[in-house]
Amino acid sequence: MADLFERYAAADVRDLITEYPLAWLLGAQGVAAQAAQLPLLGEYGEAGDLRSLLGHIPRRHALVPAWEANPSALVLFQGPQAYISPDQAGIRGWAPTWNFAQLSIEVEVEILPDETGAALASLVDAMEAARPDPWSADELGERYAGLARHVVAFRAHVKRVVGRFKLGQDEQAYVRESIIRSLGAAPLASWMRRFAREGDAS
Repeated sequence: MADLFERYAAADVRDLITEYPLAWLLGAQGVAAQAAQLPLLGEYGEAGDLRSLLGHIPRRHALVPAWEANPSALVLFQGPQAYISPDQAGIRGWAPTWNFAQLSIEVEVEILPDETGAALASLVDAMEAARPDPWSADELGERYAGLARHVVAFRAHVKRVVGRFKLGQDEQAYVRESIIRSLGAAPLASWMRRFAREGDAS
């Protein structure tokens, strides 16, 4: 049986990536020069499972030749997180902890120069969708082509997803509810409510 904090659904993976798209990408060598934070878009199968991640990267970044030599990489997404004090739990004899949601994804990267324009457009559309007056790349005019030349698209094909959602599932219902109330409107609160299904009934 999976660890309590490693029980999650495809929808949890999708929503974490959608809400927190800025991820760390690490090359196979694990050196500082081969690491970057980049926004990524998830691509999903018919059953909602994560199949790949679409993004773009500066052509001069050390990850580009690294991926060409060895396409294996690791992608790390950090979702909502916060230190939780005994004061929030309502029990002074309770040990402090840290609640968080994260994904570690093993991928194989494919560089896609011919898809750079489409990748940029997809990211802008996704990021601007909820805004009252969405911005369009057309507003850059001739500058857009010049800027786009400096980046290249890639697709990271998913080999394995490991999620860890430590969101109070192991706490008694009244403790978990006390923590949630203390968090107010913070995103972590809604994620804790979401994962209450994995703990005791509340």
